[in-house]
Amino acid sequence: MGTGSGDDTASVESGGHDLHRGLKSRHITMIAIGGAVGTGLIIGTGKALAKAGPLSILISYTLVGFLVYLVMCALGEMATWLPMSSGFTGYATRFCDPALGFALGYTYWFKYIIVTPNQLTAAALVISYWVDRDTVNPGVWITIFLLIILFINYFGIKFFGEFEFWLSSLKVVTIVGLLILCLVLVCGGGPNDTEPKGFKYWKNPGAIKPYLHTPETGGNIHTGRFLAIWSTMVTATFAYLGTELVGVTVGEAQNPRKTIPRAIKLTFYRILFFYVLSVFFLGMLVPYDSPELAFATKASNSAAASPFVVAIRLSGIKYLPGILNACILIFVFSACNSDLYIASRTIFGLAKEGKAPAFLAKTDKRGVPIYALGVSSLFCSLAYMNVSNDSKKVFGYFVNMVTIFGILTWISILIAHIYFVRARLAQGITNDKMPYVAPFGAAGSWGALIASILIAIFKNFDVFVKDKTTGKWDVESFITGYIGIPLYLIMIFGYKIWAKRQGISTGIKPEDADLFTGKAAIDRQEEEFLANKAAEKAAKGDNQRGGLYKYISWLF
Repeated sequence: MGTGSGDDTASVESGGHDLHRGLKSRHITMIAIGGAVGTGLIIGTGKALAKAGPLSILISYTLVGFLVYLVMCALGEMATWLPMSSGFTGYATRFCDPALGFALGYTYWFKYIIVTPNQLTAAALVISYWVDRDTVNPGVWITIFLLIILFINYFGIKFFGEFEFWLSSLKVVTIVGLLILCLVLVCGGGPNDTEPKGFKYWKNPGAIKPYLHTPETGGNIHTGRFLAIWSTMVTATFAYLGTELVGVTVGEAQNPRKTIPRAIKLTFYRILFFYVLSVFFLGMLVPYDSPELAFATKASNSAAASPFVVAIRLSGIKYLPGILNACILIFVFSACNSDLYIASRTIFGLAKEGKAPAFLAKTDKRGVPIYALGVSSLFCSLAYMNVSNDSKKVFGYFVNMVTIFGILTWISILIAHIYFVRARLAQGITNDKMPYVAPFGAAGSWGALIASILIAIFKNFDVFVKDKTTGKWDVESFITGYIGIPLYLIMIFGYKIWAKRQGISTGIKPEDADLFTGKAAIDRQEEEFLANKAAEKAAKGDNQRGGLYKYISWLF
């Protein structure tokens, strides 16, 4: 295991190639949306609403949304200065500590080799809405979906980008359609509605459902309300996980200095718009004590589990559950596709830095890291663990692990950004010399870092409460909820011990951080790209479209 040269522009060893910059701005933006908007919104919000009430989820989704914005801005500042194919693992390595880059890279890879088979399982469960598991074993659908996403990822970045763009566009259209439907239902437009719903469910049964500490059990109602909001912070965090994956696409982005900041800002606004409006409307349409909502939280990952379906049923609309189920299938498949892409690029980046076997850093002539893709796809076989009848239990454990790995990724990105700001200021790179600067600077990253650490530590606080039926703690949830933290620390300090024995320095001083290796080559690529685009524009003529087209295109 070597330290890696840090020159991200050079081709890998003889016989290898490099990633191709085939992702356009619209591809990157929609890949980010495709990876972040999925079952966490369509299904996860129902469980959170039933647990804590409408105001709780509105507060938590808004606060975590702002936290995500700070993470995205921190990532954007580093990515626009030096768009590396190794993504944010490379930034942690070069600006902070190779040990942090090592831990971050493998933490992120662990997340995606777990979440990909989890999404495959979800897709199989969605299909069981039409085809019963007794008729066709879910393993058949898992195999079919796995082969399809392997095919898409294998045939080059341009094919992948275009396919994911249209798939994610369908997701955006679906969400917009649901929001419009919800607005109509809130205004009393459903068949069963005699008057606008408004905020009547906020008054009865209430805006916040006390959690654990309730007046009935002799607890403090204010403590119960606080715990209700906190319990949904975890749900919101899981829902937003994946937004940061735009940082992995920088190595294959065209004109990254322009496309990355634009993708980051627009992706944040879109996701926040979709999530906050969705949970706001759902809180007005579905009471948290609805029997149908209680049934939905126990259902599988199909239309039956969606709080949107509960809202539709309560309003008396027929035939929509099947249509929504097809939309959920698109959501899950798109997330599956982008998850495997991110897993392969993450281990590829680690290999380029010498932190994974060298053969994983090789690409074919089309710029596809075929060996990294192959190794990552092997872990998709974990999906077959979920074909049994207790699949939802295994599924829940996987979600628990994905969440902690995701939060640790945010923590690492924020630490890398704090060190990056220190390094560039120490080397005389002021804000006016930067292509993009995080609006809240290092202070914003410090605030987000503290919040992320608190969520990581207390995310599974309820596992310490003894189950009333068994009198025991939930040991399995505790292990899956927190295993990522000791693993993360072991990787950091284990790498430091290994590096010390090899005589390799790990800690990087601000004045010694490598901010320039590879930058000149990227600058030349950007100049050539802009020159070619200007020539194409001059040849075709300036036919800019405005008006309605401009506003519709904002969504995509």
